[in-house]
Amino acid sequence: MGAGMEADEGVMATDFFWSYTDEPHASRRREILAKYPQIKELFGPDPWALLKIAVVVSLQLWTATFLRDASWLKLLTVAYFFGSFLNHNLFLAIHELSHNLAFTTPSLNRWLGIFANLPIGVPMSITFQKYHLEHHRFQGVDGIDMDIPSQAEAHAVKNAISKSVWVVLQLIFYALRPLFLKPKPPGLWEFTNLAIQVALDASLVYLHGWRSLAYLILSTFVGGGMHPMAGHFISEHYVFSPDQETYSYYGPLNLMTWHVGYHNEHHDFPRIPGTRLHKVKEIAPEYYESLRSYRSWSQVIYMYIMDRTVGPFSRMKRKAPKKDS
Repeated sequence: MGAGMEADEGVMATDFFWSYTDEPHASRRREILAKYPQIKELFGPDPWALLKIAVVVSLQLWTATFLRDASWLKLLTVAYFFGSFLNHNLFLAIHELSHNLAFTTPSLNRWLGIFANLPIGVPMSITFQKYHLEHHRFQGVDGIDMDIPSQAEAHAVKNAISKSVWVVLQLIFYALRPLFLKPKPPGLWEFTNLAIQVALDASLVYLHGWRSLAYLILSTFVGGGMHPMAGHFISEHYVFSPDQETYSYYGPLNLMTWHVGYHNEHHDFPRIPGTRLHKVKEIAPEYYESLRSYRSWSQVIYMYIMDRTVGPFSRMKRKAPKKDS
């Protein structure tokens, strides 16, 4: 394993960490299933997913209409301290749906994802699924895993100030990065996602005014930046220990984030819904208790910004497998 820095020098990396072994999850999955085959009983959809999503979508859309005459300060305040939690919850519901964890039929998960997308304000559900599944199949693979910052991002972020700006804008980078680095031609599902989202946004503006839509967009933006729930973007795969590339979070915000904090468990068993991931750790504790984990996403953001050795280059990469000629 190589890296573009020596952490003990207190200098930020100038290259990614490079691994010359396979990602750790497939082999650990095989080992755990061989030892604890009962884990397969945890596979399958979450029967409450539809109800949970419907409640959050309804509450957030109602809030947007309620705030149609609110001042901009009130919009921003409610967006940060309330709406951001709902929209980030829906973003992570879409993550859950990308693994077909609401229904056994993939198309039903896509339709529910388009519905969950509505309060987010910007169509992203279908496109997210395409790129996210590659993140699982090709974790860290150069040019394929779009979860990893681009060279341009990494070279631009040099200190605590630029890292702070990057954190505030990380949702924008996260959304636009694949469109520039690895664009995929849109299909019928993407156009359906776009059409339904535009119809909702236009109806909201027509019936209740621009401020209702602005509240939804603000909730999405601030919830993906300098916000406790957005700490998972950093905690999941940013390398704070050179010998570990995926990290779990076992704090209380899991209750609002579809338990995405159980991230080692999720990558080991992506067919298990978030509500059951804690059982993986209970059944096979010896595989997880020795791994470094977090209890606070806010602390992770603080560590990322203030640690001079950590930045966008603090990710594990591996070379793409060579194609047979």
